[in-house]
Amino acid sequence: QVRLVESGGGLVQAGGSLRLSCAASGRSFSSYSMGWFRQAPGKERTFVAAINWSSGTTRYGDSVKGRFSISRDNAKNTVYLQMNSLKPEDTAVYYCAADTDPIRTSTRGSEYDYWGQGTQVTVSA
Repeated sequence: QVRLVESGGGLVQAGGSLRLSCAASGRSFSSYSMGWFRQAPGKERTFVAAINWSSGTTRYGDSVKGRFSISRDNAKNTVYLQMNSLKPEDTAVYYCAADTDPIRTSTRGSEYDYWGQGTQVTVSA
């Protein structure tokens, strides 16, 4: 079992930055691939970024490429999402998720096995 706890959300002006953290507890975190998803009010959950365990390969959603960066620190059991040049349309609840496949960087939420409770990010115009 893996427990994921997100932090770092908040209110920021457009053009600003935030760094989200996702702390994992439980065994085998360092062998899991990790992802970030987001869900805005009244909209479906969408893929933001993912990083695998085996090679550190990353993948990003089209809307965040060049602005967001995902990284992980296996020694601290933590994955990060650095968000720069934030836009009002980035406003959403952000969730981290763990995939027991160490190679995959899936964009599909259904392929992730564990989820955090989410952290709110609000970007004002």
